Amino acid sequence: MKASLAELEAIAAVARHGGFRVAARELGVSSSALSHAVATLEERLSVRIFNRTTRSVTLSDAGERFVAEIAPALASIDRAIENAGLSSGSVSGTLRLNIAPGAARMLLVPLILEYGRRFPNVEIEIVTDNALVDVIGKGFDAGVRLAEAVPTDMVAIPIVPTVRSLVVGSPGYFSNRPKPLTPGDLLQHRCIRARMASGKLYRWEFERHAQTMLIDAPGSLTLDASDLMLTAVLEGAGLAYIGEPSMADHIAAGRLIPVLEDWSPPYPGLSLYFAQRRQMPARLRALIELIREQAAHRSSRLRD
Repeated sequence: MKASLAELEAIAAVARHGGFRVAARELGVSSSALSHAVATLEERLSVRIFNRTTRSVTLSDAGERFVAEIAPALASIDRAIENAGLSSGSVSGTLRLNIAPGAARMLLVPLILEYGRRFPNVEIEIVTDNALVDVIGKGFDAGVRLAEAVPTDMVAIPIVPTVRSLVVGSPGYFSNRPKPLTPGDLLQHRCIRARMASGKLYRWEFERHAQTMLIDAPGSLTLDASDLMLTAVLEGAGLAYIGEPSMADHIAAGRLIPVLEDWSPPYPGLSLYFAQRRQMPARLRALIELIREQAAHRSSRLRD
């Protein structure tokens, strides 16, 4: 009695995700169609692969043995498909990524444009969004966010291992004001506040010697985009708390002065994230390989 590759993929997807809804989205079918396909195979094999309740879908004892036996074969097929696509230079299609705006500016030249040069047959679509979106439900191949914001049920690939945010002001702003020496000193300054995608005001976070402080930055200007904050702080509108990479050139040129650096340790950086799937599109696999290549190159330079 035979089972098709599509049926085996369906069984593996449901087992991997522990349910029909997410597995169906991965496979591009409806939950009802997937459930029917699995039930049909179970009936044909005369074995119950999944135990179903209103709250959960789990593998039966027979199902666990079945999935354990088919998993290596499916993995081998996946590797063969991925390697064939990457080695032949036939990577094509549309790569759709959802990226936070600041991350998109940081990664456009070194990663996205480099990917485009290497794989000219791939159309790249970048959608920027401050809010965390359902990349599967919205039809994206992957998303890019800070590592701490990546949903726990997603696979995460580090792109930028660590990042740091700094409080900065312009020379003009500091011409008649003292520089803050502790986070508490910010309460005596004019700050450019940040509105998060959730609608809440961001509380500036600081840490030193295991001591943490959260500051409700005072100020009359509130913005929701880091590029607007950067423009405002360069114009002397107040102090801003911004990711270091976006303003490194301004700091080096003396147009911005960082303060409270000893209170601003690095934190986990940007990660590419996507749904775990049995068969990954070659266009996404190519992006992951490029990310890993660039990470290895950075490590090599640090060792040298």
